[in-house]
Amino acid sequence: MSFSLKKLLSLLVLPPALFIGLFLLLALLCNKRHVSLLAMTGALSLYLLSVEPTKDMLLRPLERPYPVPTSLEVDAVVVLGGGSYRTGILKEDSMKRLLTGFLLHRRHGLPVILSGGSPPGRLPEAEVMKQLMEELGADREKIFTEVRSRDTYENALYVKELCKERSFKRVALVTSAYHMPRAVEAFQRVGLEVVPYPTDFKQDRKYNFYSFLPRMSVLSDSYKALREHLGMLVYRALY
Repeated sequence: MSFSLKKLLSLLVLPPALFIGLFLLLALLCNKRHVSLLAMTGALSLYLLSVEPTKDMLLRPLERPYPVPTSLEVDAVVVLGGGSYRTGILKEDSMKRLLTGFLLHRRHGLPVILSGGSPPGRLPEAEVMKQLMEELGADREKIFTEVRSRDTYENALYVKELCKERSFKRVALVTSAYHMPRAVEAFQRVGLEVVPYPTDFKQDRKYNFYSFLPRMSVLSDSYKALREHLGMLVYRALY
């Protein structure tokens, strides 16, 4: 069996394609029109959210406003956490943000503020990131942690306190590109001057046959984009 055929079969028998097929089967077998229509709507919605063009359409307005800067004149680098597992292992978004922060630290010799708390009983995300940075060879004297924040607004609020204590006036803000607009708004709202330094870009932009087959990883990115759009609306209403 060829590699392409195996890849195609795996995409078709695993979620979300499996659930799309079940929705379509329900639509075909059900005699009740409203149930059939609901199943068809579910199948179409799930399919669209699971293919790359739709995912990119959702991400484009989030990732486009802030390109990666070509020069960096700041006092420190701020890295926002993107989640960790109960095992203490960083999630994918956190790893990419941390790697970017580490590279900026090594390249420019800048101090780094790691921001991210945790639920009670778990090691704060910022401390997990700090341990990994030290293992990679970062200067521990230049690593600071903020462990109280539970969301982006609190990231900004508590990072500002650290910056004030250490006389950091201007910082590079490192987070996933899709999260950058909301992060910049939050940091500017508390009065901190930031230079956006996005990472973890999730758009594909170039498509092939497989781009139109539903995949769980694409569905996950679509979910993150939708959650971010909703988060921006909520933040503007609350803050």
